[in-house]
Amino acid sequence: MVGSDELDLVRIVEMTDRKTGTKVHTRLAVDDPKSIYPLQAALGYDLAQSMFTHQKNLVVEGVTDLLYIEALNSAFAGQGGATLDDGIALVPAGSASKVVYYSTILTSQDLKVAALLDSDAAGNKAVEQEALWQLLTSKRILRTGDHVTGVQRAEIEDLLRVSLGLVARDECGWDSVSTIAAQPERPIMEILDAEHAEVSKWKLARAFVRWVANSGTHALTDDEQKSWVSLTTAANKALA
Repeated sequence: MVGSDELDLVRIVEMTDRKTGTKVHTRLAVDDPKSIYPLQAALGYDLAQSMFTHQKNLVVEGVTDLLYIEALNSAFAGQGGATLDDGIALVPAGSASKVVYYSTILTSQDLKVAALLDSDAAGNKAVEQEALWQLLTSKRILRTGDHVTGVQRAEIEDLLRVSLGLVARDECGWDSVSTIAAQPERPIMEILDAEHAEVSKWKLARAFVRWVANSGTHALTDDEQKSWVSLTTAANKALA
């Protein structure tokens, strides 16, 4: 048997026919994709086990949420600002509807769990799930709308709407700065989707990660910095 930390030692052995005989491959790219199923299963198990290494876990809706929070946390840490407490792990669920499942798995391991959900329709639907309330108290169900002022159906991006408007324009070529300023109650992603074709949350998040790393937290507006402080304070308190 090969240990889960030695998967680089795995070799695929196959015999397509007796005339050709048995072949031992030194690479994983072979004709039959089923050959790597055991390796995929091992990787999946190893990934699942890695979820249970942190005592405190903040479950977020998706990878873009994780990118924004990690980027801000790193930037503020470098300048002595507000950050998430050490030891808090971010766990992306993939969607709002899956937050309850990840929370169930983590709480079943006697780990501390809090959930961060957008204040949009999907987030509201997730919050209405009785199972989530049975797992987490109201103090451990965080909503983005509680940490930003004036935006209806606020998503994670609305905590950074002014800066993201500039990033979208300068880095992605989606200029909606004037609309974002003129419609402060409207979610920024709704505006970008309406005014530009093929808008990507993923592309915008990656562009922001680069931007904040280069510009620093002083480039954020006062309201954006206050929103970050409010969010981190709530998350730290929920997982204290």
